Amino acid sequence: MSDLKEYLGPLWRDEALRRLQSELTPEKMNKVTTSMSNIYKNCPGGVELFLFIACEDGKVTRVETGTGEPPQAEFRIIGNYETFARISRAELGAQKALMTGKLKLKGNLAKALKLAAVSDRLNKVLAQIPTQY
Repeated sequence: MSDLKEYLGPLWRDEALRRLQSELTPEKMNKVTTSMSNIYKNCPGGVELFLFIACEDGKVTRVETGTGEPPQAEFRIIGNYETFARISRAELGAQKALMTGKLKLKGNLAKALKLAAVSDRLNKVLAQIPTQY
């Protein structure tokens, strides 16, 4: 059990950055420069959490988690903790969650849809982290 990392905790965040940087090449990320802040509502313990990811020229440069206001991002995605957890466990696709209203997007929808494959690659890597939800 001790190898499980608390979802969105400091150890999980560090592992996420390490894995994203080592497993996703700039080519796999379509050499994209973008950023997103996921806002987690209805979290265990009654807090609101965030996950911030930034990419420059296809390289993941920052992964941050925490409470309060997240860093400014090109995209802001808002949803329930359990919805994001299901996406992180690869039980639900991000596009499906968005299209069915489980997630709300603030940002350029057309660009977001173009980046859907990139988002799926990020989520596929994150799903591999041994996580305690």
